[in-house]
Amino acid sequence: MKPLTVQNLKAITAGHLVQGSEEVLIQHGAYRLKQVKRPNTVLFTSKPIVNWEKLKPFYPLVLVTDRFYRKNEVPEQIIIIKVTNTDEAYWKFVNFYRSQFKLPIVAITGTSGKSTTKEMIKHILSAKKNVTATTLSSNSRTASLQYLLNIDDRTEAAVFETAVGSPGDIRIAGEYFKPTIGIITNIGAHHLNYCKTLEGYIQAKAEMLDIISPTGALILNAEDINTSKLDLSKFHGRIIKIGKHASCDFRASNIRYHKNGMLFNVHHKKQLYEIFVPGFGEHQVYNALAAIAAIYEMGLPISLAAEQLQSYQKLNKQLQVFKGINNSILIDDTWNITTTSLEAGLKVLNALGEGKKKIAIIGTITDLGSWGYIIHEQAGELISQIGVDVLITIGEHASIMAHHAVDLGLSSPVYTFKNSTRVYQLLEEIVDENTILLIKGDMYSKEVSKLADDLKINKPSSSK
Repeated sequence: MKPLTVQNLKAITAGHLVQGSEEVLIQHGAYRLKQVKRPNTVLFTSKPIVNWEKLKPFYPLVLVTDRFYRKNEVPEQIIIIKVTNTDEAYWKFVNFYRSQFKLPIVAITGTSGKSTTKEMIKHILSAKKNVTATTLSSNSRTASLQYLLNIDDRTEAAVFETAVGSPGDIRIAGEYFKPTIGIITNIGAHHLNYCKTLEGYIQAKAEMLDIISPTGALILNAEDINTSKLDLSKFHGRIIKIGKHASCDFRASNIRYHKNGMLFNVHHKKQLYEIFVPGFGEHQVYNALAAIAAIYEMGLPISLAAEQLQSYQKLNKQLQVFKGINNSILIDDTWNITTTSLEAGLKVLNALGEGKKKIAIIGTITDLGSWGYIIHEQAGELISQIGVDVLITIGEHASIMAHHAVDLGLSSPVYTFKNSTRVYQLLEEIVDENTILLIKGDMYSKEVSKLADDLKINKPSSSK
């Protein structure tokens, strides 16, 4: 955080200093008591603080509040700024802090590929700039303040995930970050327990159009069906399209699997670039295209992206290839599961498993609410279309996809389990050195994640 004094903060929030010195320096910020972890923090809260003793290690502490405290009720090491409305004071502070910095800020949303695209952009930028970014996939509302305060005078660019758990999440993130570049990687079906319908989820993603600077740019996957449903007429910035179609601003061609990743060509402004990106699957090409478009928008050359992407380190449990049980090949894709990422995983399984027995082990898709049955049926349709040699599902809801795949004509052996207890035993019997396994789930499914780890032998392996 770029430090400021209590005197500065008093002016920013239009507050009145009730107790303490105006000269105290503020170096951290919080709006929840549990976020106070260091001295010289400003805490914005209307809630009463009862246990001052617990806060002693973090003195001096600056309290911005609209709550009335009696004289001698608060320790003298607490600096108090009294405001008319704590929430209004908080957003005045946030807006002031963001306004201090004129730099490119990228906001990324999408059903799949957010973390990967963000990490790619960060990796490319880090060759030339001081970059701050969200950590892995930690992108909740409560983290936004800390990420904003990570920007200081040394920062030259920032990249933030703006996920959707509920409608309004992206809009709130925009209030913090005020991005100059937005990316929507794709829109599948997720978080329907809060967004209620697919249309509601699409509209929640469409909030990205509202938060980008009018002079900024929006990067879109031109071939994503649900993204094409967005009403772009209200967006006043520039729209940059990525994909394989000739109309795309950044176009990929000659896509092929290579050792440990994907090779492809990028066409832009009549120039041709050959790109290698670690990580298997055509979806990885789209992630890289979005990253390339973003860094180019910031004034960096595509040649730099081509060079940097070669050393990009994939995230754990995202289509990672290992030597597996009985000398098989294991693809661990237990980072998250949506129909979008399931389709990508199954396509990678087929591509890497040419000539081998292909087994898919799939867990439950979460955060679907009343849409659970329909989305699991859609997953079953994907499985029947793409095909596997053996299908294993784990969890009661996951069995819906298995039954639906069979109903649609999948003739391969199908096994459904309520939990993972007997799965390992089955795999010991049916897996050999001519087998490739895809295990698909999310980070919150301990059972599926543990099974993936149990199936690994030694270190990551390359294939094909």
